[in-house]
Amino acid sequence: MVFNPDFNESDTDDSETNPLLKYLQHQPPEVLARVAKSASPEIKQIISQNVKGLVGLLPSDHFDVHITTNRENLAGLLASAMMTGYFLRQMEQRMQLDESLEDCMSLHRDSSAGGESERD
Repeated sequence: MVFNPDFNESDTDDSETNPLLKYLQHQPPEVLARVAKSASPEIKQIISQNVKGLVGLLPSDHFDVHITTNRENLAGLLASAMMTGYFLRQMEQRMQLDESLEDCMSLHRDSSAGGESERD
């Protein structure tokens, strides 16, 4: 899924006042595609479960569910899913950073402990 920079052409007032939208519209498609692909399978799974929970989840083998909504509610749902994705990606990066720091601290402690025993 890639950001469509032309989705908002009819709302020119919004695009003129929204600096993020202007920024996104000036990004090369390759950059947007790379960012969209950066979400891990774990993040995609959590977002999928979140959207299913927001919409309502019935077993597909027993129900044929059709959902009807309006443009504003769908936009809100998509915005919620996107914000969840951004939050989860930041937390995933934080977790990876914490793990890296713990590994570095462990290596540092191990090398410090080894150095002291050699002096004894």
